[in-house]
Amino acid sequence: MTMLRTRISAGVIISGAMLLLTACNTGGTDGSGSPDVPTINDSATSQPAEPPPTTSSNPPSPPRTSQAVQPPVSSGQDGVTNDAECKVADLKLSLRDGDAAAGTFYRSLVFTNKGSRTCTIQGFAGVSYVAGDDGHQVGPAAYRVGRKGPAVTLKPGDSASAAVGFVQVRNYDPAECKPTDVRGLRVYPPHEYDSMFVPSPGTGCAGDPPGNQLTVATVKPGTGGGA
Repeated sequence: MTMLRTRISAGVIISGAMLLLTACNTGGTDGSGSPDVPTINDSATSQPAEPPPTTSSNPPSPPRTSQAVQPPVSSGQDGVTNDAECKVADLKLSLRDGDAAAGTFYRSLVFTNKGSRTCTIQGFAGVSYVAGDDGHQVGPAAYRVGRKGPAVTLKPGDSASAAVGFVQVRNYDPAECKPTDVRGLRVYPPHEYDSMFVPSPGTGCAGDPPGNQLTVATVKPGTGGGA
């Protein structure tokens, strides 16, 4: 009998526990059914709107196109085109005797158009003493005197000239002058980068003389030169 009462008590306890668990799962005993569950609005889960297209205050740049740039026509002073200037290949060079004055002997450096085309020459030639088989320069180059003259047009066979002054360098202090035998002159025609040579044996200063051992004036028409 004792064992039977024990089993009945255990069964009553188990049944009570089950009733309590059922009440909890049904949200209480108020008969309302399952507890309220909030619903999710469909609009809340819609895809986010795409951002508006960006705008720029500047309009799009047109595509670039390549364009050939024409080089400017080069010209010398007084509107003379460089192609018309006399080049070394057009010229023959010579020296004419002149006059002496106050320790300086003047000679005419003559440029003659030996070619078949007409060309122009204007301004100062570059002139310096040279010596030795290698034609190295001796002392300072000629100092330009006077003003630049107008362009001279040389038809084939025509000449222009410039007065070159040769100072008597032996009048200088030998320690400063360093007198040196020279073979002649290296000459750059005006606006030219190529040089010419004209024989003129003499003496130049290889040092730094107190004056100008050579002077040169602007070119003028004819062969007479003139200081």
